[in-house]
Amino acid sequence: MTISLPQFLSQLVSNPALLITVILTLAVIMVNGWTDAPNAIATCVSTRAIAPKPAILMAAFFNFLGVFIMTMVNKTVAMTIYNMVNFQGDPKNSLVALCAAMVAIVIWATAAWAFGIPTSESHALIAGISGAAIALQNSLSGINGHEWMKVIIGLALSTFLGFFMGWITVKCVKRICKNMDRATTTRFFKPAQIGGGAAMAFMHGAQDGQKFMSVFMLGLFLAQNDSSVHNFDIPIWLMLLCSAVMALGTSIGGYRIIKAVGMDMVKLETYEGFSADLAGAGCILISSLSGIPVSTTHTKTAAIMGVGSAKRISNVNWGIVKEMVLTWILTFPGCGLIGYLMAKLFIFIF
Repeated sequence: MTISLPQFLSQLVSNPALLITVILTLAVIMVNGWTDAPNAIATCVSTRAIAPKPAILMAAFFNFLGVFIMTMVNKTVAMTIYNMVNFQGDPKNSLVALCAAMVAIVIWATAAWAFGIPTSESHALIAGISGAAIALQNSLSGINGHEWMKVIIGLALSTFLGFFMGWITVKCVKRICKNMDRATTTRFFKPAQIGGGAAMAFMHGAQDGQKFMSVFMLGLFLAQNDSSVHNFDIPIWLMLLCSAVMALGTSIGGYRIIKAVGMDMVKLETYEGFSADLAGAGCILISSLSGIPVSTTHTKTAAIMGVGSAKRISNVNWGIVKEMVLTWILTFPGCGLIGYLMAKLFIFIF
C-alpha cells in the first residue's frame, strides 16, 4: 500500500488531524538534521577537508541517494520500526498518541542539542513512539518484543562494531602508508575523506531516512482511519521531502554537533578522519543490509573513539565521551517516559 502526492495533498487540505501530524513529524525529521546528520560530515569538516556549507549540501544530496537507493534495495529497516509498536485500536486516539510521541522526541532532542551533545535521534524516536504505544494500549502489548530485540542488537552492534572497525581501519591505513611520503598521502586523503563523508551521509539516509519515513507513513494511515496496514511502499516524493527537511535542520544547527563530535572529542588528522568515516559507513551498511536499525550517532562516534584510541587512549577526550554515553543511556527511559506522559495528556485533552 502507498499514497501518491496528489492524494496526500488532497487529504492534507481536508484533514486537519493529518496536517498536524505531518507538521510534527517533519519537525522531528528537522531535529534529526540538527542532531544526527551533522555526524556524517563532522570529521571531514573538522579536518578542513571541506568547508561546512558545501559539506551540508553534500550531506543533503547523499542523504537522498541513501534514502532512495537503499529503500529500493532493502526497506526492512523501515518495516522493523513500523511494526515495532502497536498503534491499533481507535484511530483517533492512535493518531493523538503518535502526535504526542513526536512532541516528546522534539523536546528531548532539542534539549540535548542546546547542550551540544549528539543524542541518538534514532533511539529518541524508538523510545518516544514506544512510550506512546504503551500509553495507548495501557500495557506492554503496545510493544512488539521480537522487533524490539533488533533494536537492542543494533545498540550493541553500533557501539562495539563501530569502535572495533575504527580501530582496525586506522591501523591498516597506517601500516599501508608507513613508508609513503607524507605530502603524497595528504593529497590523497583530503579528497578521500570527502568521499568518506559522502559515504557516511549516504548511509545516514539509508538508516535514519527509512526510520522516519516509516513513522510518516504510520501517521498517514492513522489519519485515514486505517491502523491495520502492515506492509507499504515508500513514495519517491516522501523520500525527497524527508531529505530536504533533514538538510534544512543540518544547515540551522549542525555546526554545534560537528564541533562536539569532530573537534572536541578527538583531534583527528586527515587520514584518521578518513578511517573513521570508512569504518562508520561500513558498519552501517552491514546493519542496513541485515535489516537491523542502528544509531548513526553511536556508530560514527564509536568509530571516532576507536580511531583515537588506536594512537593512544589519552588521545580521546573521555569527558566528552562520558557526556555522550550518559545521554544515550538516559534516552530510552527519559524520552520513553516523556512520550508516555505526553500521550496520556494528549488523549485526555483531545
